[in-house]
Amino acid sequence: MKREWNPGMLLETSGAYWQGCTLQAAVRLGIFTALADRALSADKVADVLRSDPRATGLMLDALAAMDLIVKEENLYRNSEAAQNLLVLASPRYMGHIILHHHHILDGWAQLDQAVKTGGPIERRPYGEEIERESFLMGMFNMAMGNGPQIAAQIDLSGRSRLLDLGGGPGTYAIHFCLANPELEAVIFDRPTTEPFARKTAKKFGMTDRIDFIGGDFTVDNIAGGPYDVAWLSHILHSNSTEQCQKIINKTVAAMQPGGMIIVHDFILDNSKDGPQFPALFSLNMLLANTDGRSYSEKEIAGMLSEGGVESITRHSFKAANDSSIIYGVKCRNPDSI
Repeated sequence: MKREWNPGMLLETSGAYWQGCTLQAAVRLGIFTALADRALSADKVADVLRSDPRATGLMLDALAAMDLIVKEENLYRNSEAAQNLLVLASPRYMGHIILHHHHILDGWAQLDQAVKTGGPIERRPYGEEIERESFLMGMFNMAMGNGPQIAAQIDLSGRSRLLDLGGGPGTYAIHFCLANPELEAVIFDRPTTEPFARKTAKKFGMTDRIDFIGGDFTVDNIAGGPYDVAWLSHILHSNSTEQCQKIINKTVAAMQPGGMIIVHDFILDNSKDGPQFPALFSLNMLLANTDGRSYSEKEIAGMLSEGGVESITRHSFKAANDSSIIYGVKCRNPDSI
């Protein structure tokens, strides 16, 4: 159903960044972690954070108004959601992806210029290592939420060797292997992600079933094959149509006939005007690089077909952020391509 906009909705949408900036600042300051399992006064929180007491009180009251913190007389404590999702020690911590959003905020403030020039734009740097950590850890935590659901819903029985292309820490590879005891996996990604990937595989007891091969799939051929299943999660949206086609062609070339290729991404309707998050995500890519964007189901299916994939199907899985899945199998008869 289409929204009927009114002045109140316009103001709420225009000022929504106030809430986002407040949340990002609170995570960056470590407010929720400071309140873990205890209630503190504003002055005490300021002591822990080494921040200004008056400003800290204003921040805590704003977070209480957002229902992220509970205020009881002059004491503040985390809400249940904040305790579970915003305390650093929590296994469900989402602070890393929130910090990633903070790191790209300057870019979004210049969206009008990106539209004029075709992007990308310059934004404030926070340091390559800091930005890489927040991005990789953010992707890891998001995948930890989606991975078990996806692994349970996709039938990989009878398949033995999985390619996790650009898999970073290999979170999805881990969950696919956990759900399929006969499966082994290779993470193919830039060498800078290898230490994180191997550490994560060790944490889950997967060092003997998950390997890492360093490389740049936009330039290099994909090593370690042949594979009988390939997982491409959030790969296509960073590349142009031509680059996506080359990546898919390389992936298919590294697979056995009949191998399954699975694309997980922010997939647009064929009209490209929805769902909302994939459409907005295209603007996020405009700010970051020249060619990336979200692609429609028809576009991705066309790329797969051009690359020699058949039996292309849209999976029923849909994540909270509207990511979804298209999959197919490598043609067994090359003459049918």
